[in-house]
Amino acid sequence: MFLTDAQLERYARHIVLKEIGGPGQKKLMKARVLVIGAGGLGAPALMYLAAAGIGTIGIIDADTVSLSNLQRQIIHDTASIGMLKVESAAQSIARLNPDVRVIAHRERLTAENAATIIRDYDIVADGCDNFDTRFIVNDACFETKRTLVSGAVGPFEGQLSTFKSHERDDKGVPYPNYRDLVPEAPPSGMMPACEEAGVLGALTGVIGSMMALEVIKEITGAGEGLVGRLLIYDALDMRMRVIGLPHDPANPLTGAAAKA
Repeated sequence: MFLTDAQLERYARHIVLKEIGGPGQKKLMKARVLVIGAGGLGAPALMYLAAAGIGTIGIIDADTVSLSNLQRQIIHDTASIGMLKVESAAQSIARLNPDVRVIAHRERLTAENAATIIRDYDIVADGCDNFDTRFIVNDACFETKRTLVSGAVGPFEGQLSTFKSHERDDKGVPYPNYRDLVPEAPPSGMMPACEEAGVLGALTGVIGSMMALEVIKEITGAGEGLVGRLLIYDALDMRMRVIGLPHDPANPLTGAAAKA
């Protein structure tokens, strides 16, 4: 793969980084990334992935843009209200970087279609807003052996991790996945929805941008990812910490019962 003069200029600030360089940029341009949700987290993640020159970006979302989305979902604008989010996002990406091929999945991710869709991509970034979909994405990534970058936010806090549960550490222990962090969904009604609890708009930009950063690092091999670790961000106190995320022997995918 040869970069054109325009691409050399567009990605110049990546290419001069010794951790990425020309070879890393070419990896980005060959990569296929699926983003789950074009909402609060997916919007900034999509913008930075497109700007980075990801070759193919898949977007799955069945929702339409509403006025209340625009406080945080920066890939959409007022003229997008009423449009499918995947269509609005695709138009924004085309304006930002015509090098990027966008595949719009105008549907909801379900247990029935998840593995089929995910199998066509190299890595998945999950920005969905409900536990059921997170479990579906996690399990499908395990089944298809795909790396999963998973982000989540509350009103003023966010968290991020990278899951490679299909791989093992140097002791032969499976790397943790989302079910090691959240063994089962909380009872219905315990966790208020975004429209009830609210969310600081700029917070989704912070976590969504970090999701894009983790994806870029995974593709290029730059730095150390969040595999086996959980990043927790407190926007009110502007504090960040990273804690270890151990493998749970009771994990239904990778634990003792799964091996039996």
